[in-house]
Amino acid sequence: MGFKVYKNGCCPGDTWNLKVGHEPMPPTIGTNVLGRKVLYLPSFFTYAKYIVQVDGKIGLFRGLSPRLMSNALSTVTRGSMKKVFPPDEIEQVSNKDDMKTSLRKVVKETSYEMMMQCVSRMLAHPLHVISMRCMVQFVGREAKYSGVLSSIGKIFKEEGLLGFFVGLIPHLLGDVVFLWGCNLLAHFINAYLVDDSVSDTPGGLGNDQNPGSQFSQALAIRSYTKFVMGIAVSMLTYPFLLVGDLMAVNNCGLQAGLPPYSPVFKSWIHCWKYLSVQGQLFRGSSLLFRRVSSGSCFALE
Repeated sequence: MGFKVYKNGCCPGDTWNLKVGHEPMPPTIGTNVLGRKVLYLPSFFTYAKYIVQVDGKIGLFRGLSPRLMSNALSTVTRGSMKKVFPPDEIEQVSNKDDMKTSLRKVVKETSYEMMMQCVSRMLAHPLHVISMRCMVQFVGREAKYSGVLSSIGKIFKEEGLLGFFVGLIPHLLGDVVFLWGCNLLAHFINAYLVDDSVSDTPGGLGNDQNPGSQFSQALAIRSYTKFVMGIAVSMLTYPFLLVGDLMAVNNCGLQAGLPPYSPVFKSWIHCWKYLSVQGQLFRGSSLLFRRVSSGSCFALE
């Protein structure tokens, strides 16, 4: 029933440059479904071609090493925690459970998953910060952060231990909201809208012609429900990911984290409010159809 959060996949560096608001190419005029003129920013693939022209193909993989190390550390941490704190046997939630019993199972499982996710996130976050800073160096053509070890030394010398955990709080909040929102929504849909009463018959027989068919259909629907809820909730929690990533590079000495590219934020809440006023809380979430937000300075001619 639980949902693992895999939101730290290895993405080419240009997707992260879109997040920090780096727009080296002007928007183009297009029309929406209503026939109105709107400004569209270049897509992910256009930026990918631009980066290849400037940096070569290697430019698409800035920050890849620390990102791989971050994912590996997160996976190892979760596996180790399962061995040290093994989860209780998870019972299948079905319609025969009353509301309190089934909800208690979901809460117990989600709490366990949240604990593992938060610990793995905290341990892997320093590598995520290094990866982000390596990526956004493309904006100012800088080379301050290169190898993982040298980057660790620079961050510790300039910002101290806290420098490795900038942007951690919004990431943790996003993970927690994602887990609880996804699991609870999937639970209520699966437990109260998907009928698996046929599976309670001996042997799980659906009917004489096709034994077990209805039971299999219920399981399939439940698996798709989790998948759909994961996509929907991840879209809603995207602003947490964006704010956390922006804070990871803000005021770190790189041009992408300083004016005019970005204001110097006092806290992640200040960053959130700024993006909200500018209408950019979902900046970089779309890779293909990227409309200019109302807070941008572009104007139609």
